[in-house]
Amino acid sequence: MYFSQNHPTVNRQLLSVILLLCLLLLSSFPGKSQTPEDSCTLEISLLTCAPGTDLYSLFGHTAIRVRDQQRGMDVVYNYGTFDDRDPLFYFHFTNGIMIYSLSASTYEDFMLEYEYDHRAVVAQSLNLTCDQKKNLYEALRQNTTEENRFYNYQFYADNCTTRAGKIIASHSSSLQIDNILPNPPPTYRQMIHIYLERQQQYWPEFGIDMLLGANLDQKPSNEQAMYFLPDYLMNGFDHAHTGTGPLVRKKETLLQFPETKTGVAWFTPSLFFGLLILLSVILTLKKKRPAQKALQIFDIVLFSLLGLIGLIMLYVWIFRVDEVCRNNINIFWALPTHLAAVFFLRKNPSWLKYYFLITAVIASILLIGFVWWPQQMNSAVAPLLILVIFRSFHQFIKLRNAKVPAVPPAKSRI
Repeated sequence: MYFSQNHPTVNRQLLSVILLLCLLLLSSFPGKSQTPEDSCTLEISLLTCAPGTDLYSLFGHTAIRVRDQQRGMDVVYNYGTFDDRDPLFYFHFTNGIMIYSLSASTYEDFMLEYEYDHRAVVAQSLNLTCDQKKNLYEALRQNTTEENRFYNYQFYADNCTTRAGKIIASHSSSLQIDNILPNPPPTYRQMIHIYLERQQQYWPEFGIDMLLGANLDQKPSNEQAMYFLPDYLMNGFDHAHTGTGPLVRKKETLLQFPETKTGVAWFTPSLFFGLLILLSVILTLKKKRPAQKALQIFDIVLFSLLGLIGLIMLYVWIFRVDEVCRNNINIFWALPTHLAAVFFLRKNPSWLKYYFLITAVIASILLIGFVWWPQQMNSAVAPLLILVIFRSFHQFIKLRNAKVPAVPPAKSRI
């Protein structure tokens, strides 16, 4: 006590030393502020983008976002990159040789494109361990290298959704996915019809149904459906579980736009072919020469176009590298032989009437069994078949009743 009263300066120094020792002791315990930066700062999300208006964007899109706020990194990995500036792009597209690639862009640039197109974007933050995030990020980085980034796109077997979903699944431990398909499950064709009819894309739907064969009418498994279309992958991840819990930790809408009301798409393929039937009936009933000449031109154009379509069907059936265009029943109403037959319409050879009779019979069989064929044909094919039957049978009757030019008698030499 004496020491404290007579030496106040020394007393304050002693208290300072004790305080310093306490601070040093406290600082020796680990705390959050002392935790070194590691892969847990990574956040990986699946981005699901709404369909667009372009043909290649009608089914939406999938991408992967990798974010690290501490490092200031925000990158989107996109397996849907292709170069449409290639002068042979449409030739390669027809043959199924579609070279797509994985690209990396900033999150800001990626979102600007979808904001400009007014397409919604939904993010699912994934519940992965630190090592899984790190390994997934490294795999994405490796796949963006020049030797790894390219792949051959296949419509329902290997597309941007397939690639994004499978690389995430391969870096998730003990992934279990509940069934997301209704009972009975839809076919691939029925799945894409939902997208196209929702957007009133009836002409693209007709074109797809016309060129893609019976292989599209297979029923995919739950996993195949999930890796086919973006919305199905998003739904599958919502119903997925890993060894540590639900795969999706958080789900949020990054971009959302009010639904725009569009007018009803009244000029459908069914209406178009119905009008052609009406026109052909009117021309048939008019017996005057101009109407009959117009009807002859009508048949030449009709069967020429059908033959050309059939030739395209046959080409993609044989030469396309994947199997999506094979086993196409539509080729029986769009016979490639029509292209040759139209050249003989004005010459009236005796065999031509039987050709059109056979054409009418084949089209009638297709129409009778319309709902039972293993390949689902577009609803607009029904009025088209009626048109083919009507015009083919009319040509048969016309050619059968045509007068054969008389052969002049041989001159006698006597």
